[in-house]
Amino acid sequence: MTSIDATALRCQNDQALFDSLLQEPDVIRVNEHLEKVAEEGPTGIRRNLLATSVRLTRTMAPDVYKMLDDCAEKLQLDIPIELYVYASPQFNAACVKPEEGRLFIMLASSLLEAFKDGELRFVIGHELGHHLYQHHDIPIGYILRGKSRPNPKLALELFTWSRYAEISADRAGAHCAQDLKAVGRALFRLTSGLSDDVIAFNFDDFVKQVDDMQLVDAEPGQGAPTGDWFSTHPFSPLRVKALALFDQSELARPNGTSKDSLEVSVQRVMALMEPNYLEGKTDTAETMRRLFFAAALTVANASNGISDAEIAVFEKYFGDGSFNDKLDIARLAAELPERISQTLAVTSPSQRIQVLHDLCLIARADGYVTEPERTLLAEIATSLDVTKAFVDQCIECSADLD
Repeated sequence: MTSIDATALRCQNDQALFDSLLQEPDVIRVNEHLEKVAEEGPTGIRRNLLATSVRLTRTMAPDVYKMLDDCAEKLQLDIPIELYVYASPQFNAACVKPEEGRLFIMLASSLLEAFKDGELRFVIGHELGHHLYQHHDIPIGYILRGKSRPNPKLALELFTWSRYAEISADRAGAHCAQDLKAVGRALFRLTSGLSDDVIAFNFDDFVKQVDDMQLVDAEPGQGAPTGDWFSTHPFSPLRVKALALFDQSELARPNGTSKDSLEVSVQRVMALMEPNYLEGKTDTAETMRRLFFAAALTVANASNGISDAEIAVFEKYFGDGSFNDKLDIARLAAELPERISQTLAVTSPSQRIQVLHDLCLIARADGYVTEPERTLLAEIATSLDVTKAFVDQCIECSADLD
């Protein structure tokens, strides 16, 4: 990999969505609140870490701190960093927003014990990348789980941005590791929870698995784990593909493909997770829209009729005036099985997951989902060949960046 200004590694869509989201009233409101809280004094982040985990000193973990120092130098970071380890059998790590001029990195004990040099450098670099690119300036967890829920379109933008934020952080981690196969092993371990002692990892086979999924073809995502496509935390095969593209670019090697070409290729891969069917002109997009239209109103009507708040949410998607007295809700509900059947005939699993994911966002936009709504969503999921567990995950999912 080549030497480069670490800020140039940032994914273009991460930056564009980040800049746009910072202007959103809900984001501004939450950030202003958090700033006022911070002005009153430390929020207790460091005290909580000291109370619930072990702070690693340079004497205790000299090798890990050497990796940390090397990563910080490669990413041109100049801030005191404290490392903490906490007991957990799950491979995980996190970067905590700075407090009183210190940055905090948390590592699970199992990860620290199992990950080798290059793998751990990738994980540390990934977490530092979140700080480098100021991802904590959009407090996605506060916004999505706060008392005042954002409108569905903003929620979708936040989910989309968070995925591109992970792509940026992955690039920072890969830049620190300088070893694509070690990066691949790290992602394999984070996904599977397995170590090389159990499975002989082969990077080329792992990447080929992604290619076999036909991520950039007309029928993407065949057989993909349905809960993975809209998660903000767990590893997705899309991240492997995006990192393989990054490794072939000028950001990682001399005479590699241009950054513009890289961003186009990454966007093509990541587009499978975005709700572009709402604006698409294809027959497939129209079929998905027709299903979404009927299902959204049917779900909203499942509990005591359609409220003013639900009407407002519906019109966020379909435009002002799209809900009116001429709509025959009973007829749309009766047509729902046929629209589901039509959608099954022309869409891939990932596309059907997109529609169901958006229906879940509408259902929880007012802060709660009633049992009749949840039951109907589960029935729609089953009809679309999507596991019912995906509905529960969408309704209850955590949205913090790792």
